[in-house]
Amino acid sequence: MTVSRALTIAGSDSGGGAGIQADLKTFQELDVFGMSAITAVTAQNTLGVQGVYPLSLDALKNQIDSVATDLKPAAIKTGMLFNADMIQLVADRIQYYGWENIVVDPVMIAKGGQSLLQKEAVSALLTELVPLAKVITPNIPEAEVLTGMVIQTLDQKKEAAKKLFDLGTKFVMIKGGHDTTGEIVIDLLYDGNSFESFEGIRRETKHTHGTGCTFAAAITAELSKGKTVHEAVGTAKEFIQAAIDDQLGIGGGHGPTNHWAYRKKNLIFSL
Repeated sequence: MTVSRALTIAGSDSGGGAGIQADLKTFQELDVFGMSAITAVTAQNTLGVQGVYPLSLDALKNQIDSVATDLKPAAIKTGMLFNADMIQLVADRIQYYGWENIVVDPVMIAKGGQSLLQKEAVSALLTELVPLAKVITPNIPEAEVLTGMVIQTLDQKKEAAKKLFDLGTKFVMIKGGHDTTGEIVIDLLYDGNSFESFEGIRRETKHTHGTGCTFAAAITAELSKGKTVHEAVGTAKEFIQAAIDDQLGIGGGHGPTNHWAYRKKNLIFSL
């Protein structure tokens, strides 16, 4: 029996909506065995982040090495890396193990506005990690920070994607959820030659905590199965659309998405 395996290197969300919790739920729902290396423990819920507690570099390295030397993940997702030293360590481990299916979700700010990446770490992210990525998945505010641009139009999205691609990543996926114009959410994928749009229905809801983590995790899961980036993004788009559409409605703030909605939807269609 061949078991697809994926590793998430990210922060822990005690509220269960984002971070490694969202990643592992997504891996499981897509029939992938999930593993984790925790960068920081956060105290958070749907109302915000009440505390961030980074782990030591040794603790992070030992987690990555333990997984790599025995369980051998086929795809790796990075999320909240918090500081430049952690980014450098993760980049070093990726190179050491020769990993290629790297999905970089440049987590910077929580839904409630709290910073999850130190400002001085942005440069390290651009120079150390992005060049190793197969796919980088910034939302519009993250893409603005990474490129130094204001992104309001489709042409500006394309220009930003080209700038990020020139840093060495194989694909750039600029997510469109923060573009509030229109009833359609357009995620833009760039492969260095052409653009592909992935469209979804915009839902007026505050229950979108963890959407970025979940979307990137779904891409990672599909890459671990040997799917192409275009195939992986297509599945990830369907997964996150279902997770937003079938709301859980829990918590008093930005509630989590529904990670089992995609499987439930497919089970219904298969009957």
